[in-house]
Amino acid sequence: MRHTAYGGPRFEGGSVQLIRATGLRKSYRSSERRVEVLRGVDISVDQGEMVAIVGASGVGKSTLMHLLGTLDVPDEGSVFLGEQDVFSMDEDARNRLRNRTIGFIFQFHHLLPEFTAAENVAMPLWIAQSDEAEAITRARTLLSELGLAERVEHRPSQLSGGEQQRVAVARALVTEPALVLADEPTGNLDTRNSNELVALFREFHEKRSLTSLIVTHSEAIAAVCDRVLYMEDGKLAPS
Repeated sequence: MRHTAYGGPRFEGGSVQLIRATGLRKSYRSSERRVEVLRGVDISVDQGEMVAIVGASGVGKSTLMHLLGTLDVPDEGSVFLGEQDVFSMDEDARNRLRNRTIGFIFQFHHLLPEFTAAENVAMPLWIAQSDEAEAITRARTLLSELGLAERVEHRPSQLSGGEQQRVAVARALVTEPALVLADEPTGNLDTRNSNELVALFREFHEKRSLTSLIVTHSEAIAAVCDRVLYMEDGKLAPS
């Protein structure tokens, strides 16, 4: 076993394990009882893979995504991003790692209404204290690649639903993250916009050598992924 510059282990066949989770358990209190959502999940994704997680509503897909993205903390288990044991870090270090290495796409775009499309995309770079003008330039370039060259100065209310979600994709990619986590990215779109976004994301995946994990009900997304994992009752079925 060798190691890459990123720090992830390289296994036979040349694959690089970018993220690995073992024994993830998570439960929440509901009224007077405790509901176990994740029941010992193991998962790994290699660098360059596009992996879909599918399953019925309420089986724990979004909870798993939040743990892998360090937006929540497991009751038990570990998550490694490269060689970093993310839950052994303190919260500030974990936040820095997340902001630097993970891009998020959600079902609802969560764009800031008072800012233009370019400003929304540039926001993660500004938060990271990048040069303001350079951040806007990078945002405009990315939006153009996503077919929104004529919409960069529009505010979210002036964009269609499909355009808003493309802006959200650009915002997730502008920091050039090591890992992209997407939770039902087409769930709020009609069929045409959904298919267009799927095609664009797959194209970007190849062009930018992305690594992504996508929670989805969409057969179109699952069809273009490298692997599909099935989740049921808080566990992943053997792949």
